[in-house]
Amino acid sequence: MNVWIAVAVTAVGCYAVKLIGLLVPTGVLERPLVQRLAALLPVALLAALTAQQTFADGHDLVVDAKAAGLAAAAVALFLRAPFLVVVAAAVLVTAGVRALTG
Repeated sequence: MNVWIAVAVTAVGCYAVKLIGLLVPTGVLERPLVQRLAALLPVALLAALTAQQTFADGHDLVVDAKAAGLAAAAVALFLRAPFLVVVAAAVLVTAGVRALTG
């Protein structure tokens, strides 16, 4: 039952955040600083999440097959490969390194 209460509270919180976003005046949203932050913030958050999921194991720093997959994805991105090729390269390299290292 506590899980459903948490789900309901989270749903209400998400709706409230969305409603607050709609109440922000248009003049504030049209400022160049706000537009630049809105463009850069998701990229920074996704990069931080990717780094945390790749290199952290609890409180320890680890470099394992996930790092090799991330490196393969970075190379594919540098070569301007399509998104599915980037994902496929990361998956294949990660699986290959895991198969080789056990």
